[in-house]
Amino acid sequence: MLELRTLHFEDLAVGMRDGLSKTVSSSDVVGFAEITGDRNPIHLSEHFAARTPFGTRIAHGLYTAGLISAVLGTRLPGPGAVYLSQNLRFRAPVRIGDTVAVTVEVVELVPEKQRVALRCTCTVAGEVVLEGDALVKVPSREETRVPPPL
Repeated sequence: MLELRTLHFEDLAVGMRDGLSKTVSSSDVVGFAEITGDRNPIHLSEHFAARTPFGTRIAHGLYTAGLISAVLGTRLPGPGAVYLSQNLRFRAPVRIGDTVAVTVEVVELVPEKQRVALRCTCTVAGEVVLEGDALVKVPSREETRVPPPL
């Protein structure tokens, strides 16, 4: 589990990066199917998936995208960040047992709106499996300051 790191808008700079690595387990995929209701057999049935071009079960694309959300919500920028948009391009499948490396990088800061644009990349063994861009709103130090007791 990722350790929480809270960054405020003022702490961010273009070029900052963070990420995580996660090995995809069968229970992760089954759990994601249960939560979302996406029971496509390509994710759940080895017999079905064996007859597809992938030859084996693959993780849901949005499971992989959810790993990006984990970085944004816990590390960069961290707690308090609010998703505004995300675009995704799925480049290759993620199979059960693959280790996904997620990297997010600050590419633009919009001070007047406290928005941060981030480039998001997921790789497996050096191959890009998912890429995209996210836009998040990040609180300032002033917004998160706790008022003194009365």
